[in-house]
Amino acid sequence: MIDYSTFEKLDLRVGTILNAKDFPKAKKTAYKLEIDFGPIGILKSSAQITKRYCLEELLGKQIIAVVNIGIRKIADFESQCLVLGATKNNEVILLTPESEIPNGEQVL
Repeated sequence: MIDYSTFEKLDLRVGTILNAKDFPKAKKTAYKLEIDFGPIGILKSSAQITKRYCLEELLGKQIIAVVNIGIRKIADFESQCLVLGATKNNEVILLTPESEIPNGEQVL
């Protein structure tokens, strides 16, 4: 168990996917994403969501991500945020807002 103050350190934000590309250099099948977080800016992420989503359907999709987790080097790519999802039948299903929310809004 962690205490609540540890959880509060995570900065969860709403963003919109601007660009999605295949990421053939990743060990596990993944996409490279560029996500607009409004006032925070555009951050990049690698996401293992290829089983459920095609590239075209990701464009314009709002997601929830942790934006203060630091940079993680994946092959030759620097992932700057962690896109959140849940698994069902070995597929990652993205966590998304129920209705459109301005980019960069904090998840409480």
